[in-house]
Amino acid sequence: MADKSEARGARTWNATHLPDLTGRTAVVTGANSGIGLAAARALAGAGAHVVFAVRDLARGGAAAARVSGSTEVRRLDLADLDSVREFAAGWDRPLDLLINNAGVMMLPEQRTAQGFEMQFGTNHLGHFALTNLLLPHVTDRVVTVSSGAHRMGGKVIHFDDVNLRGGYGPTRAYAQSKLANLLFTLELQRRLTEAGSGVRALAAHPGYAATNLQSHTANPLARALMAVGNRFLAQDDKAGALPTLYAATQDLPGAAYVGPDGPAEMRGAPTLVGRSAAASDPVAARRLWTLSEELTGVGWKLAAAPR
Repeated sequence: MADKSEARGARTWNATHLPDLTGRTAVVTGANSGIGLAAARALAGAGAHVVFAVRDLARGGAAAARVSGSTEVRRLDLADLDSVREFAAGWDRPLDLLINNAGVMMLPEQRTAQGFEMQFGTNHLGHFALTNLLLPHVTDRVVTVSSGAHRMGGKVIHFDDVNLRGGYGPTRAYAQSKLANLLFTLELQRRLTEAGSGVRALAAHPGYAATNLQSHTANPLARALMAVGNRFLAQDDKAGALPTLYAATQDLPGAAYVGPDGPAEMRGAPTLVGRSAAASDPVAARRLWTLSEELTGVGWKLAAAPR
């Protein structure tokens, strides 16, 4: 009976079920809009001090001003590793929750400040560097937002050409970056466990949530179709943020992956979901970690074993 009761609770879980987060600090990347803003608002509403880590301070400040609770805004451009290092260097206190939420989706071919393919560089490498630089301060968990799109676009990391100079495609690049998010979480948790740390690494995906992310895709037809889908099929940003909030606050195993419980994981209440075989490959996860260290110049930074 207990198992059935827990299952019913999971199916109806929402932000009103968040625990009291008074005294806890959360960093949310990309908190100025979409599911990042929805997550930040819910965390602040539960008592957490929420740091909006955003590229545009004006937009971040305007978003934070609409949130009730304790907030602050700090600049972070994940497409520039110098900005990532500057953000991390300015952090000098315990950090309970790091939510790697920010991302770009299916863009025309672009490069980061250091010359990486924009989606891989922003969605994965920027968060990889940020996490490792902040990890000595993290006391509870790291949640990284992935996507069901990790199953698309060839379903592999193109280790010999991660910047896709030999054949760029917006969907292919996005899928690779989201697969990288899951492999990063897998290897991060392995390292945390091996080090005896109580910190947990988890991943989440929002399903099909209506945000402004889709409006920047490279293909005009895709933008039009997504606009229709956003209006008639998608759940709103509050519902899209629930898997992130569930992963950030519930007692889940390390490396867990949370998504909606509805058909095709497009919408619904948060629950543990599966991932592709490629996203479960520990060899690929270690190889990606090594490559990411080489590309960013940032390595394993766990200084202690917080409990």
